[in-house]
Amino acid sequence: METQQLHRGRLIDHLHLVVRDLAASRRFYQAVLAALQVPMGGEGADYFWADELFVSSADSDSAQGRLTGRHHLAFQARDEAMVQAFHQAALAHGGTDNGAPGPRDYHPGYYAAFVLDPDGNNIEAVFHGKARRSAASVQIDF
Repeated sequence: METQQLHRGRLIDHLHLVVRDLAASRRFYQAVLAALQVPMGGEGADYFWADELFVSSADSDSAQGRLTGRHHLAFQARDEAMVQAFHQAALAHGGTDNGAPGPRDYHPGYYAAFVLDPDGNNIEAVFHGKARRSAASVQIDF
């Protein structure tokens, strides 16, 4: 049996988006996740995934023929430069500006950018300012 390893955050185990145009979404998410230094995990004819994000077409078995609708996803960035790289990559790969990189009033040090993905989902990259993490992620071996 093959040993596998997963890395997870605190609250969300995984999120599934069902999209109209899988090829457009794949180009968009490959670019923005590369800017955030998140590797693609895998893909098939009707899906792709990276870390906690799973994206499929409506005709995939897991989608049950329905699009998921509009969502807001916020990806963590290591610094302000990574937020800016995310925004540039998104705009160059089918995203629409929904808030240029800059400070936000949510809490001191909050620096973010917002884009709409090809399906109109509000995708954010956020850097929370100087902070210390207890761990980069939760590692699950099985």
